[in-house]
Amino acid sequence: DAEKYKNEDEEQKNRIGAKNGLESYSFQMKSTMEEMKDKVSEEDKKTVIDKCEEVIAWLDTNQLADKEEFEHKQKELEGICTPIVTKLYQQSGGAPGGAPGGMPGGMPNFGGAGAGGAAPGAGSAGSGPTIEEVD
Repeated sequence: DAEKYKNEDEEQKNRIGAKNGLESYSFQMKSTMEEMKDKVSEEDKKTVIDKCEEVIAWLDTNQLADKEEFEHKQKELEGICTPIVTKLYQQSGGAPGGAPGGMPGGMPNFGGAGAGGAAPGAGSAGSGPTIEEVD
């Protein structure tokens, strides 16, 4: 019985980790766009903020989704945010910290994930272990 519950606990931990990661990423991207509003086009800002709000609303109605659903939503959001943030970096001098004061809280999950269909876990070296790496 203990082994059975241990596996269930691990699955629950991974699911909650994926949910929290998606929620955190959504709020951070939304905040970044609001803080960098003078350095990003209105169209790009609206694209990111609208998608973040869509994901946050989805999270509110899908608290019990499985880990894969949360990961899919995160990759979908990264696919929209990554090119815009990359463009923002290039306009700011091309290096993290090139923008005055740097990006708030650093830039997690921006090692190329979501751009060009990177393999799961393949582009997030700077963000610590992903769920795929933990398993």
